[in-house]
Amino acid sequence: MKKISTQHTKFISLIALFGLLIGCASIAVTDDVIAKKTAFELGLNASDFTISNRENDGAMSTYIVKTKDQRTYNCSIGGSISVLGRTVSSPICNEVGKKSGAAPSTSSGATCNALLKAAGKC
Repeated sequence: MKKISTQHTKFISLIALFGLLIGCASIAVTDDVIAKKTAFELGLNASDFTISNRENDGAMSTYIVKTKDQRTYNCSIGGSISVLGRTVSSPICNEVGKKSGAAPSTSSGATCNALLKAAGKC
């Protein structure tokens, strides 16, 4: 039987550790990134809201946003680390008490979404 060298052992340990980090939102998605991306998503300054109740579940983090004008949002954001670096999605936030599926329609009758809004079609 062949003995495994120290270099191989270190390499295997490094690969195993890296494998644990891939897809782990608690490492990939920092609080600073959450604040910046949430501010952009909601059209607010980061100083205009607080983030609480963050929970990490695999590649997703969920959290609650409370604005200074007392609006509350449930948000989620995904993130992972790969050989290409850190990847963090845009957050998805829904205001508490408002229907999340009730998107307005365009003039052609199509459901309005974020891309259509950005294109000025809604």
